Amino acid sequence: MTRVAAIDCGTNSIRLLIADVDRSNGRAKLTDVVREMRVVRLGQGVDATGELAPEALERTFAATADYARMIGENGVVAVRFVATSASRDARNRQVFVDGIRSLLGVEPEVITGDEEAALSFAGASSVLPILDGHQVLVIDLGGGSTEFVLGTADGVTAGKSVDVGCVRLTERHLRDDPPTAEQIAAAEADVDAAITRVERDVPLERATAVVGVAGSVTTITAHALRLPQYSPEVIHGTELSIDAIRGAATDLLEMKKAQRAELPYMHPGRVDVIGAGGLVWRRVLERLNELTEGRIVTATASEHDILDGIALSIS
Repeated sequence: MTRVAAIDCGTNSIRLLIADVDRSNGRAKLTDVVREMRVVRLGQGVDATGELAPEALERTFAATADYARMIGENGVVAVRFVATSASRDARNRQVFVDGIRSLLGVEPEVITGDEEAALSFAGASSVLPILDGHQVLVIDLGGGSTEFVLGTADGVTAGKSVDVGCVRLTERHLRDDPPTAEQIAAAEADVDAAITRVERDVPLERATAVVGVAGSVTTITAHALRLPQYSPEVIHGTELSIDAIRGAATDLLEMKKAQRAELPYMHPGRVDVIGAGGLVWRRVLERLNELTEGRIVTATASEHDILDGIALSIS
């Protein structure tokens, strides 16, 4: 048994998983010790400016300092810090890298979209039995990018990362509250173009099952279920029809921010971007239904994702 710490630093949130890894039965199993999430919006303004904002870096460094304390208190023997879309896009990412190194004592890895996709698949597939007999498409809908990974129980077949995410599309298009029809159409056009790019590398038409991961997907699932509070235990493994997901996603997209903020399962850091998350998720599923000639009619939500994949990758 080895105790490890994984940190996933994305466009919207930074998350920590401290877990015990058991490899005694040939397949690694994670047992959570600490699972923490902070919305720091590292990707604030990156799409427009190409740089990480000083205040965004400050929020991220503050959260990392807290995580470093937790890691020190829990007897961790190995740490991996992974940064994704916002850090890939930023001209001043060295400031970010230097700051994280000084706080945590490890080199932060600004990974490629392809590696992000593979880690997302590994995390999601580690706990869901849906892989058995299926060509599973794992979709990781993040703040700055979305990863599409097709695979089976034997591993990844193909993957692609594209620059559409809930923070990026909110800042780029959905500026009104609620967004206008013209803004929604412009955002959907970006999603459609991204899916077309994915099709060149990933045979989406082969998918026989879909798993969605990350905060937008799980929050939309909570909304579809009308939960009295956010409950990972209820959300994880929930399979919903595309019609149910479309209804929940559209509802969140058309709400005013004040209405979203009142929902008992809504994290404050997602209030302003969940509409864009809903737009991406519903459009992706609609296109998948078309591409598979009606074979894909449901999607399953997973609470286990790239963060679990990072922990499993630590030797």
